[in-house]
Amino acid sequence: MVQSVRRISEVRISKVQEAFCRYSPIPMNARTDAAVFGGRRVHFIGIGGCGTSGLALMMKSRGATVSGSDQSASETTSALRTAGMSISIGDSPSQISPQIDLVVYSAAVAADHPELAQAHAMGIETMTYAQALGWAQSGRTGVSIAGTHGKSTTTALLAHLLIEAGLDPSVIVGANCPQLNGGGTRTGSETIPKGRLAGSPGIFVAEACEFNRSFHSHQPTLALINNVEEDHLDVYGSLDEIVKSFRVFAGNLPAADVGGRLLIGHDGAHRRAVASGLECDVSTFGWSPTADYRVEYDPSTNATTIWHRNEEMLSWRGRLSGEHNALNSAAAAILATWLGADSASITRALESFAGVERRMQYLGACVTRTGANVRVFDDYGHHPTECERTLTALRNAENPRRIICVFQPHQHSRTRFLLEQFAQSFARADLVIVPPIYFVRDSEIERTLVSSADLVARLNAKGTNARAIDDFAEIGEFLQRHAEDGDLIVVMGAGPVWKIGHDFVKDLTQQSNRAASLPPRAAASPNQ
Repeated sequence: MVQSVRRISEVRISKVQEAFCRYSPIPMNARTDAAVFGGRRVHFIGIGGCGTSGLALMMKSRGATVSGSDQSASETTSALRTAGMSISIGDSPSQISPQIDLVVYSAAVAADHPELAQAHAMGIETMTYAQALGWAQSGRTGVSIAGTHGKSTTTALLAHLLIEAGLDPSVIVGANCPQLNGGGTRTGSETIPKGRLAGSPGIFVAEACEFNRSFHSHQPTLALINNVEEDHLDVYGSLDEIVKSFRVFAGNLPAADVGGRLLIGHDGAHRRAVASGLECDVSTFGWSPTADYRVEYDPSTNATTIWHRNEEMLSWRGRLSGEHNALNSAAAAILATWLGADSASITRALESFAGVERRMQYLGACVTRTGANVRVFDDYGHHPTECERTLTALRNAENPRRIICVFQPHQHSRTRFLLEQFAQSFARADLVIVPPIYFVRDSEIERTLVSSADLVARLNAKGTNARAIDDFAEIGEFLQRHAEDGDLIVVMGAGPVWKIGHDFVKDLTQQSNRAASLPPRAAASPNQ
């Protein structure tokens, strides 16, 4: 295995060679893509996933020969085939070739998966997706984006800022972004092409997920910790263990004298417990006057300003609403500045960024069968804080008559552990519809301990009008019958609940198009 190495970022160019060699067993001038990936044969199990597919494409573009397998065919696996990869689909995976150097498997792959077992039996090295991502940071200036909330948006936004500034980064983000060619991955330059860090190892921005402590495999030069809250308690058991895990992640950063820098939320990120005593440089950002980078935000105009040492650093009016997005944008802007992007480019990019899919994504305006004009949004929120912030941002930005939220809880364990927090997080909604909890990863025993009816009962007890509806199609029919003129419908959750919003808009759009194509009398018929 090629060892993951710490990369160098914001150091004086005259010190880059010396600093890099201190952390790498291979001299800097030999850490090319050809040296790391050239001639290597890598096989991905679960290659159709958002992260694994992106990493597979990146490794191929950097010189590796890549193959893979997945349980089901998808647009992603088709695109990977088009890119020149051999992909097998179904329950009978392909045989692992003895020529394979490395097998990479996603978090969804069971320990007894036949391909994984075969690789172990043949003595072929295996890595988790997270470990392989750390390896892929070899020869790059790694930037890892961590936090309980905001990772995907901030990662995509930072990538957009760096692209617009001409710094040509590599990127892997766990969401599709229209401004990253519609996807979530990109392979950039081997070296930074311009700016004060020109000639340093090329930038690689990656989302760093705390689930299963996978972000411990990252080896970044720069890192962000947006916030730290209770989540994934099925893995960690307590907030204290989560905080400790983020501290381990932050400890992967190199020392300050060789470019290691951490940006951490001044409030809400347990910064003292996470960052005290680290060897890297630590800066804070947030609303507090004592933060190193102080952020101001006007929700009525989306105007955001960053102050650094009592001097205005940047000011812009972005397209993303909500205080949480103001902080995400500020964090991306600070990191881009550290990486050498110029202020004018950063400002233009901040004002042009349109967001990522499933993050307060506007799906369209429709007219229901009862004649109600409604607007429909889709959101990935699956943690109480995310739900509350999204609903608040939509209420402030869209000024709807009512908000109807269709929320599908994600995992029984998360719902059970955070039931009271969820019960308090929907106060800005006028009606909450709850389909069955999305079952993933949890045990069958856990599945019996909580249900969507439990959440509905707690919501109603807290004064939020809520009801459980089991069938997605029935939810769509309910929305058709009960939505009123001026309502905003937001479909929320990390499971397949997104289909409800998309199908609702698609059906009404087709209905409207059919009506428009009919002769006037037919279009006006009450039987239509």
